[in-house]
Amino acid sequence: MDSKQTADFVQKEWTENVIPSLMDFIRIPNVSPAFDDAWYTNGLQNQAFDLVTQWAEAQKIENCKIELFKEPERTPLLFMEIEAHNSDQTCMLYAHIDKQPPMGVWMEGLGPYEPAVKEGKLYGRGAVDDGYGFYCAITAIKAIKAQGLPCPRIVMTFEGCEESGSRDLPYYMDKLSERIGTPDLICCLDAGCGNFEQLWVTTSLRGNTNINLTVQMLEEGVHSGTSSGIAPSSFRICRELLSRLEDEKTGLVVPRDFYADVPSSRLEQVAAAAAILGDTVVRQFPFVEGGHPVAKEAPIAEHILARTWRPALSVTGCDGLPPTAVAGNVMLPLTKLKLSMRLPPTLDAKQASQLLERILTADPPQGARITVEHQTAGNGWHAPLEAEWFGTAVHTASLTYFDRPCAHMGEGGSIPFMGMLLDMFPKAQFLVTGAAGPGSNMHAPNEFLHIDYSARLAMCVAQVVATLATIKPGEAAGKAAGEAAAGEAAAGEAAGVQAAVGDRKSFMDSFQMSGGNKLFFVGCDCGKTGCVIFDQGKEKICRPVKVAKK
Repeated sequence: MDSKQTADFVQKEWTENVIPSLMDFIRIPNVSPAFDDAWYTNGLQNQAFDLVTQWAEAQKIENCKIELFKEPERTPLLFMEIEAHNSDQTCMLYAHIDKQPPMGVWMEGLGPYEPAVKEGKLYGRGAVDDGYGFYCAITAIKAIKAQGLPCPRIVMTFEGCEESGSRDLPYYMDKLSERIGTPDLICCLDAGCGNFEQLWVTTSLRGNTNINLTVQMLEEGVHSGTSSGIAPSSFRICRELLSRLEDEKTGLVVPRDFYADVPSSRLEQVAAAAAILGDTVVRQFPFVEGGHPVAKEAPIAEHILARTWRPALSVTGCDGLPPTAVAGNVMLPLTKLKLSMRLPPTLDAKQASQLLERILTADPPQGARITVEHQTAGNGWHAPLEAEWFGTAVHTASLTYFDRPCAHMGEGGSIPFMGMLLDMFPKAQFLVTGAAGPGSNMHAPNEFLHIDYSARLAMCVAQVVATLATIKPGEAAGKAAGEAAAGEAAAGEAAGVQAAVGDRKSFMDSFQMSGGNKLFFVGCDCGKTGCVIFDQGKEKICRPVKVAKK
């Protein structure tokens, strides 16, 4: 691949074709269904998908089939197929179109749906998470086509429900399974990067389980002057229960069952990443003056492990407390907290969720009424070992377009369907990467896309996909995830949750095995759309239709 032609082509496309359309995309407040009860009727998801579909069609890629799916009660999905050119390989590329809500006040001059370019950064909701990914995928393939190079068969899926747990994606993946085939390379463009100076490959993602914890001591509120000292505070009981999970002095999760061994290969990559990033790992967060990390004196490598392989508890919501402006002298009857527990990549999220409930509800302090409502639970993801061609390709791409070698690091967040894809395609290589670097603020106010970095990332994706096209059949795959994990287990390390999963009948099966979403809809044997409801993997009403009918 001619690197200069690639760089010139992508840079021109990014400036003249991509950024203007991405700005139009930012202007659409198509918040994911979990945050918008009216998503099905307000037309915003359809508006966003119509925009990107029309842009894709306008690129006029040769031998490309574009299909936009809009099915009742489901978020849309855009599916693209491009015929192979002098290649026997298949590459799948993924990004998502739905967005997080604004989440607070943005800086002066910025707004979630008011795109603005400042100092080489495009600000706006959905810029880096994950609107750019759609444009990156298509631009990378256009760069290969522009040089007439061999190109794998390409399948692209752009979903509208990732921020809500990808609840509709398994349905579409099953529906399109024959057209998807068996990818040799899966490119997910929804991850992050350690800096804006080289290509970063994500090696793992943490799992996550969310619950609502309610502690009730009274049937109704009473005067605090007459009750305090006799009636226990529900807030204090919450504090006591949280201490069962987290050491309030160190911030570390207490029960050892929430931990997992870290493979030696990942420890080596963490050490390398720490040497590259230095204290940027902690400086990227907006601490107040005098504030410092959980483990102030810890080495940088330990900080990286803390956000990628260690469990961590966050309180993300609270009910039962009135705003301070109207709070009176009342002993409140209950306190309700939303808890998010990040989990090591290889830990079973459903088991962790059940363990959370057992720990919190055992021996209720002072006879409190304690209830736990399970919200979502999704497994993490641990990448299979790299095939030789893939390792060479990512390093070559990074050296070519950044003049620095590729780096590897796990991510602390979650991408719900990655475990599902690994179950279904255990021999595929995974290029999980993204442009969300230090300060990018995805999910928070002032989200931005680093324009130059994202363009170079598209160049790297083009180079890796073009390399795949030249690989002979049978040489593209590395070790399957189970084989890789088993090899590490033989050395006394954890095999990981994927190693024990086994074969899957469908994407829906894999989705449920990987934790899935608390609530999502599929078709069923009675043939009525949306008839089946799954609640934490338990069937309600009907059986799923995901077994092929004879």
